[in-house]
Formats: sequence, C-alpha cells, structure tokens
Amino acid sequence: MSETLPARRSVGDRQPGQRSLAGVAARAVALAGALFVILGPLSSLVIWSLAQRWNWPSSLPQVVGLRYWSRMLTGDFLQPLQRGVVIAVIVTALALLLAVPLGYSLARLRFPGRTLVLLAFLLPQAFPQLPVFASATREFYRFGLAGTMAGVVLIHLVGALVFAVWTMTAVFRSIPGELEEAAMNLGASLTRTFVGISLPLAVPGVVASALLVFLYSLDEFTGTLLVGAPFITTLPVYMYTASVGYELQIASVTALVLMVPGAILLLMLERVLKAEYLAFFGQL
Repeated sequence: MSETLPARRSVGDRQPGQRSLAGVAARAVALAGALFVILGPLSSLVIWSLAQRWNWPSSLPQVVGLRYWSRMLTGDFLQPLQRGVVIAVIVTALALLLAVPLGYSLARLRFPGRTLVLLAFLLPQAFPQLPVFASATREFYRFGLAGTMAGVVLIHLVGALVFAVWTMTAVFRSIPGELEEAAMNLGASLTRTFVGISLPLAVPGVVASALLVFLYSLDEFTGTLLVGAPFITTLPVYMYTASVGYELQIASVTALVLMVPGAILLLMLERVLKAEYLAFFGQL
C-alpha cells in the first residue's frame, strides 16, 4: 500500500488568523508611510516653533521652550488673526448672497451667454494671481480702496466667487427638477418653490460653498499684500513678513496656527460635500 504524501499548502491556504495579521501589518505600514509623507514636512515647523536658540552647525536646537508660542497671546499676533477671520466672514456672507441666486439661475435657466458667464468666473483662476491682482490694485488706488478693509474684502471676493458660483451651480443642478415642477403644478410661485423646495435641499451645498470660500479668504495672501499693505495685515501677510525678516520661529508658529482651522474645516467639508455635487461639475 503506497504511502500518501501530505499535500503542500499554497499561500492561499493560510489560516484566517494569519491572513488577518498580514492585512493588519500591511495597513499599519501603509498608514505609517502616509503619516510620514503628510506630517514629515511639518516636523521642521514644530521644531522651529519650539527653538529659542539654534545655532549652526547643531542639527537640533540648543534651547527649546514656548517663548514664541506665548507671543501668540499678545496683540501683535492676535490682531492679524482677528482681522483675517472678520474679513473671511464678510467675504463668505457676500459671496453666498451673490452666488446662491446666480447659481440657481445658471442651473435652471437657459439663456444666451450662459457658458460665457460661467467662464467669466473662472478667469481669476485661469491666469497667475500676481498680474491679475497687480492690475486690480492700480484701479483700487484710483478709487481710494487701497489700504482699506473694503478693498481687501473686494479683492478676496474676486477669487471667492469662483468657488461659490461654480459650487452652487453644481448643487442646484443636482436637485431633481421634477420636485420644483410638482410644486409649481400645485400653484406655488417660482419664489416660493425656490425658498420652500430648492433652498432647503441645497443647504449641504451652501455649507460646503461657505467652507470653501472661508478657507480661501483666510489663506489668501497675494491680493491682501498688494491691496491691503501696509495698513491691513492678515495672518498670511504676517507670516510672510516674519519670514522675510528671518524670524523663522514666528513664521513657524503662524503657519501651524493657520493649519488648525484649515484642517478642521476640511474635515467638515468632507462630510457635507456630496459626491453628486462633484459629478455635476463636468456637466455645467
């Protein structure tokens, strides 16, 4: 009677526990790699923000502390932060006030030149910002808006409307038109249909548009520097001034502070920005 040999196990015949451990290890390695790629470049900002004395050729600071973080609580730092937040709130409110009705019109109405209107709101992003804002600054000086809060709000609004109008147009395009037609067939006017049907359904898109505009305005640098300097200083301009003056600790603290609202708002944006909104961007 011939002796049967045990069958050789293949890789696919491993125990479920072994496969799960291998999967966990692979995911851990991938997560560690992603964290290194994302957070690795930020490590230098953290080190510089804690360095109180760092002389060459030392690879690490000789003295570390929270001296420069404590300067955040002084008026020298808080004033640009507060001013930037106020400007971002004003820009967001104005952008939504203009973009919501305009986005609804572009989504629902068919009129000559509709494509040109949409393209017009892409022009500020279609060219390098420096020449666009530089040419606008000349006009701002002519009308006395340079160096004023109103001038900075207007120059932010130029870029903010790009995000607001295109986002709101895609949002209203994603809402089924049959709902509005049913309301109108029951006797509702266009205004009542918009207020009672379309606008409530578009609330997540309005929130997403507001977050995009707020982040854009809070981080906007070029227009603020050209139009607002030297009287209007926001946090990005403050960081630039510190970097030019080789105050790398102050610039690092400012950069880290700017990242906090951006990270929080982007997480919120991921929750409210629906996939169907993005699908309609290509159909505008």
